Amino acid sequence: MIEKVADNKTFKNIDLSKEQFVNGEFDSCIFEKCSFSETNFASTVFLDCEFVDCNLSNVNLEKVSFQHTYFKRCKLLGLVFSDCNQFLISMKFEDCVLSFSSFYKLKIKGTKFTNCNLQEVDFVETDLSNAIFENCDFKRAVFERTNLQKADFKTSFNYSLDPEINNIKKAEFSMNSVVGLLDKYDIVIE
Repeated sequence: MIEKVADNKTFKNIDLSKEQFVNGEFDSCIFEKCSFSETNFASTVFLDCEFVDCNLSNVNLEKVSFQHTYFKRCKLLGLVFSDCNQFLISMKFEDCVLSFSSFYKLKIKGTKFTNCNLQEVDFVETDLSNAIFENCDFKRAVFERTNLQKADFKTSFNYSLDPEINNIKKAEFSMNSVVGLLDKYDIVIE
């Protein structure tokens, strides 16, 4: 078990799976190779924290505050980020698996996703303006009424975006994968 309030600490190889972790406060902490699978993080604050090689699958994120939080090589399956406290929310993801997660109605402008698996992720009504998606897999991800203004999809793939129901003004796509904007027409491009 770790304390629920910590500042500038590093936590390694800790297993808190299925634990209650409610109302914690962590400032400038690093969590490395920790397992939080199915942990209850309700109302916990993470400020300037890093999660590296951690499993946070199915964590309860009700009213959790992620401010300047960095996730690297983490397993984040089935997370409902839309349950988070949206005040000053700021996250960055690198080499993470976020499949089956939901960002429904979140305002996460400028968020950077690098080498992430975003399969079957819910981005419905999410504000992803100025977001950067470097080498991300969007297989069966859902975009509806999503703000993607100036988002960068140039190196990403397997996305299916309907330009008629999403705001893609000034978004950037590569010529090789722009076909993802035409999926709804069920046409054959050779």
